[in-house]
Parts: sequence; structure tokens; C-alpha cells
Amino acid sequence: MTTAQEALESIEREALDRLATLSTTAGLEGWLTEFLGRERGRVTQALKLIPTLPPEARKPYGGAVNRLKVALEAAHAERGGVLRAAETAARIEAEALDVSMPSIGRSMGHAHVLSQVRDELVALFKSLGYGLAEGPEVEDAWHNFSALNTPEDHPARDPKDTFYLPDGRLLRTQTSSVQIRHMAAGKPPFRIIAPGRVYRRDAVTPRHYPMFHQLEGLHVAEGITFAHLKGVLQAFAEGVFGSGTPMRLRPSFFPFTEPSAEMDVRCVFCEGAGCRICSHTGWLEILGCGMVDPAVLEAVGIDSERYSGFAFGLGVERIAMLRHRIPDIRLLWENDARFLAQF
Repeated sequence: MTTAQEALESIEREALDRLATLSTTAGLEGWLTEFLGRERGRVTQALKLIPTLPPEARKPYGGAVNRLKVALEAAHAERGGVLRAAETAARIEAEALDVSMPSIGRSMGHAHVLSQVRDELVALFKSLGYGLAEGPEVEDAWHNFSALNTPEDHPARDPKDTFYLPDGRLLRTQTSSVQIRHMAAGKPPFRIIAPGRVYRRDAVTPRHYPMFHQLEGLHVAEGITFAHLKGVLQAFAEGVFGSGTPMRLRPSFFPFTEPSAEMDVRCVFCEGAGCRICSHTGWLEILGCGMVDPAVLEAVGIDSERYSGFAFGLGVERIAMLRHRIPDIRLLWENDARFLAQF
């Protein structure tokens, strides 16, 4: 009995000494398994010695083992409470905020440079009396081509240039389709702009991208002449690039306008002196325009003998690149925060 009792006392001393050395709650589970585990715990092993003792010694020994078990469980709970409290205090101290310290700066989001330029253009034309019109990006060939006087064999209709869907519809190649829808749905006079995304099968280069933004304008009423168009475009050029900006109109051809022209402005990079960007001409092409072809008016049920009108179309990316001296259109689509933060 004396030997067994001494063994229990030895277990108690070792268990309490080990418990006192634990500095984190991570060691509590291992201590509990070693001394009070159900299968291999040292106190459990001590209980298994009872059958080997003389009958008169079994009861006192069993009581001693149970008291040891209760004492160690209480010590474990007490030590666990102390360690958890210490760890909680340390975590609170580590996570505490010093409200007197300067806060961490957070960068605020802002509109993409293309959205900024588009909104400026919309505001400019609204100030000139133009309303805003919108239409679907998935179009049919009639609105996108046929009603715009584009013949069946025109290269623009080729699948190499246009994205077609399996059902025969297509991704619009120009926002002129919005003008057709607007004219077909109402009666003159019309004075609208139609901004939006358009799609073409262009290879990605520093100046071309298969998806880009257009803004097209339309004015149809009685007595509209090319002089009205020139006045609007002059106001546009000065509104975007500054008062007195030189501009010129060159004869051109578009299926849906007659006569047609392309508008140039003085090169913003070299101020007209001639550089690589403007091919040393001093001028930059900025948009296409012209008087609405009578065939287009007739296609949407408008009397071309009574009404006339003009239309123009420009690329928002091109305006943004000229306005902010951006050399590569791909920068507008790469979402590089370092680039976008400049605007």
C-alpha cells in the first residue's frame, strides 16, 4: 500500500509541476491526455492496479486515486482559466487601436477616363440642344446596314469585319443603328446623340481594338444644310480642344451620307508643325460626317423632299487619346491602376 500511495503522490507532484510550467493553452490538451486520458492516462493506469492489491487495501487506494483525479481536474481547470485570460489580454492589447495615430489613407474610386470623356461629350452636345438616345448592342442587319444604305456586297457586312451571331443577328458596328430606330419610331424634327459600345473584327494594335465607344449625332428637320453641320462641329472642336481650335472638312464617302466629309483638327501633339502622330501633316482626323442620304430618310418613312438632315460620328477612345496625349489605345483597356489613377 505504501508503494502504491507513493506512486500516486509522485504522479500528483509531477502533474502539478508540469501544469505550472505551461505558458499557453496549446499545452493543456497534451497535459490532460498524459495524466487524465481515458486509455493511457497515468491516473487511469493507476486505477488498473486495484485488482493486484490485497483486498483490504483496494478501497483506500481507490479512494486515493479518485481524490487525485478530482484534484488534477480542478488544477487543470484553474490553470486553463489563468492561461486563457492571459492570452485574451495579450490579444486585446495587440489589437488595440491608438485613435491618436493618423489613419491609413484609402484611395477613392473614380470614373474611368473613357466614362469621363463620354460624359463631357454628352454634356457638350446637350448644351447644344441634343437629346440622348439609346439602342440595343445586338442588332439585325436591316438596322445596322440595309436602312443605312449599305449594299449587300459592302465589305463592312463581311464576317471578317463584323461579329455575327448564330441566329443571323450581329453585334452592332456603329451606333448609327440607334438613329435608324429613333427615326423609324417618330416624326421629324430629330436632334439626338447616340453614345454606346460598338464591335468590329479589328486586330488589337496601338490604335485599334475590337470593342470601342462611339458617339453619333443626328439632326433632321426642314431646311437643314451643310452650314448647320459645320457650325455644330466647330462648336464641338472648341468645346473639346479649346476656343479657336483650327478645324477643316475634307470630302469623303459614307454610304449613309451625301455629301460626306471627314473632319480634322490641328494636331494636339505638335501644334500643327508636323510629327509622327499626324504623319507630318499637322492635322488629325477626328470624325466622319455628312448630310443624311435621302435613301436613308426614305427607308424609315421620312419625306426626303421636305426634310433634310446631317449626321456625324466620332470615337470616344480617339477623343480621349488626343485630349490626354495617350499613345496606345490598349492602355484604356488594361485596367492598370497606375495608369487610371492619372485621370
